[in-house]
Amino acid sequence: MDTATALWMLTSSLIIGLAYFAGLTFVLGLLWRLYGYLRTPMPWPEATTPASTSDTGAVVRVLGDVFFFPNLFKADKFLWAGAWLFHASLFFILFRHLRYFTYPVPGAVVAVEPYALWGGYIFGLAMLYLLWRRLVLPRTLYVSNLPDYGTLVLLGAIAATGLLLKYWAHVYLVEVKAFTLGLLTLHPVAPPLHPLFLLHLLLVIGLLLYFPFSKLLHAGGVFFSPTRNQPYQVQQPGQRYVNPWDFSAR
Repeated sequence: MDTATALWMLTSSLIIGLAYFAGLTFVLGLLWRLYGYLRTPMPWPEATTPASTSDTGAVVRVLGDVFFFPNLFKADKFLWAGAWLFHASLFFILFRHLRYFTYPVPGAVVAVEPYALWGGYIFGLAMLYLLWRRLVLPRTLYVSNLPDYGTLVLLGAIAATGLLLKYWAHVYLVEVKAFTLGLLTLHPVAPPLHPLFLLHLLLVIGLLLYFPFSKLLHAGGVFFSPTRNQPYQVQQPGQRYVNPWDFSAR
């Protein structure tokens, strides 16, 4: 075995180990943080009005917040447009990436393939717009810090390398799928020896490691927001409020 082959075997083993470590950190970190949200005391009703008086209405309200960002729309319509396009195109990109992790590929994933370019460009433009707002507008510049910029730059780098791989510096799809399916089935194989693909992969690994411990966790935390997930309750005089999340009080 020559030196180059030995170095590549060592490097691929490190990348595979990092991929597993990042996946495990992402899942366990996410569960740990969400469990912390679930355990956080809720000492009194905090539903932001106007709010539904039923549990079903509260669920519908949370789902509306997840998919349509109504509060952001009321506050800043330009920011709402950029944020909604950013999240919608991100969902589209993640959905399309199922083709690398499934066999056979679901028909719905195949159907969106002709629109992949649009999703990538919309995501990149929306990311640049959100970054521009943070750099230019005084009120957003004041509340922004290094992690805010770093997250946008990281997502932008992932999008840019992904677009380059898709449309310019092509990587052999069979090797990519063999690598991803090998990880999922616990029979790992070496990743494609393609510098841009390896950079794209390492950036994604970095995002998985960072996600559970960052502001990006609002993706799961929104479901645990007491101001949004509670129905409106009218307290009667002398009535004692019982925290529905505090099972020891029952």
